[in-house]
Amino acid sequence: MSSNGPLTGLKVVEFQGIGPGPHAAMMLADMGARVIKVEQPGRGDDTRGWGPPFKKGESSYFMSVNRNKESLTLNLKHPEGRTILNSLLDETDVLVENFRPGVLERAGVGPDTLHEWNPDLIV
Repeated sequence: MSSNGPLTGLKVVEFQGIGPGPHAAMMLADMGARVIKVEQPGRGDDTRGWGPPFKKGESSYFMSVNRNKESLTLNLKHPEGRTILNSLLDETDVLVENFRPGVLERAGVGPDTLHEWNPDLIV
């Protein structure tokens, strides 16, 4: 992780997805932001298995768009997962997600709920 980029001090939470979301979050991390990637429990990020090529069991694609990131698994259907997410978002500046419309709302963490937790959050 870069510790001296123009975005140093910015905290970003990225919800698991493919394509432009992870790539955008990777660029934020490359510029110094602390990016925490949230993955599905028991499954992780589907792109871990995209390949070949693989290096030490991880796909090259996964490694290329997730460099400079931290990750954790979080079950949003469990009350403890919601508590952890709430705590995580208290000090988060940006949330990056690229799910289909309505996915976060059905999970109970749509933009309105997120802004109740953190009114300054950029989604």
